[in-house]
Amino acid sequence: MIHITHVWKKYQIDGNVVFTALKDISLTIEKGEFSSLIGPSGSGKSTLMHIIGLLDKSTEGSVLIGGKNTAELSDDELSTLRNEFVGFVFQQFNLINKLTIKENILLPTTYARKSLTYDADKRADEIMERFGIADKANSYPNRISGGQQQRVAIARSLIMSPSLILADEPTGNLDSKTGNEIMNLLAQLNKEENITVLIVTHESDIADRTHRKIQIVDGKLSS
Repeated sequence: MIHITHVWKKYQIDGNVVFTALKDISLTIEKGEFSSLIGPSGSGKSTLMHIIGLLDKSTEGSVLIGGKNTAELSDDELSTLRNEFVGFVFQQFNLINKLTIKENILLPTTYARKSLTYDADKRADEIMERFGIADKANSYPNRISGGQQQRVAIARSLIMSPSLILADEPTGNLDSKTGNEIMNLLAQLNKEENITVLIVTHESDIADRTHRKIQIVDGKLSS
């Protein structure tokens, strides 16, 4: 599903390398995995997540996502693949306060490059009901709790029926009880819908909840 081979990420200014964030990374993540990418601040985990999520490109190496070589795709093709293949969940929720909860959930469908094969409005209603936020459909993000906001963010990540959910520190802004509920929800989605879930974290107790821990230190994978 995700095949990364000898990937490097180097940042340059005026042609000179000023920082190497990733160093010869080779990694395979199979469909249906429930994994974590763990490392301290500055380890390169966010950079690797951005490459997996098609938000950034590697300097060297091969990145195959869903069988497609990302180096061979145009910017438009990358945007389409990202929109259809990956659902994102962020620590800061990244909801738009001027949109209602339901409008936030439906937002990715407005960027769809092809006709959807399902009723997005109905799917949003079903997801909200499942996540216990149906009564918040017409509310706004700044009027609901942090845990509810994260449920909205997860609902938004699911609206395009992605194969992969990338969750970047999804419990970082939540208390332990609410964070546990969010982790249970992600585990449930993985188990019941076979959605591949990759959680990026620096917290060992969160990583311990996943089936596979991928450790990264100083830009290199650690055994």
